[in-house]
Amino acid sequence: MHPNPAFRTEDQALSVEFARSRAFGVLALSTADVPLISHVPFLLSEDGMVAELHLVRSNPIVRALATPCTAKIAVAGPDGYVSPDWYGVEDQVPTWNYVAVHLTGVLELRPHDELQGLLDRQSAFYEQRLLPKPPWTTDKMTPEALDRMMRMIVPCRMQVDDIQGTWKLNQNKPDAVRLAAADQVAGGIGVELAQLATLMRGQR
Repeated sequence: MHPNPAFRTEDQALSVEFARSRAFGVLALSTADVPLISHVPFLLSEDGMVAELHLVRSNPIVRALATPCTAKIAVAGPDGYVSPDWYGVEDQVPTWNYVAVHLTGVLELRPHDELQGLLDRQSAFYEQRLLPKPPWTTDKMTPEALDRMMRMIVPCRMQVDDIQGTWKLNQNKPDAVRLAAADQVAGGIGVELAQLATLMRGQR
């Protein structure tokens, strides 16, 4: 995470809610050779202490989880380049604003009989955002197709013991300077720039 304490939020609930809402991140763990990385959807408990996910059985991370091990999920949010010209004051340098939350804990494989419940809860979490569309459920699959799909994936759970959030939004600048940059960033380079501009203005 960013070492400047100005960008490290003390509001852990804010970081938890951000990670819960995004529900997608980069899972990483170390091995003797190279770090293993996988992009995964996940469910995070309301208190942020438990993350649940599933992996394809052929994923190298599954083999690494023969015994539980420490892992991290990095959740990225809006990000964008900030030109020094946008500040309206002299002697500034370019930077990149962003939001990110890191969840660290012990990741373990779970019994196969927990998989159906996990899949049902995951799909319900995402499908509820698509209302008024009737939600998709596993009941819409034939038992044969569902069983075949479930044999290909495994359930996992991370017991989270550390949550760190970086909200780098030009808080280290005077308000007028930060707001001037926020007025320009939406037309710049990055992703979810309108949301980034909103956050730079101090809005959630």
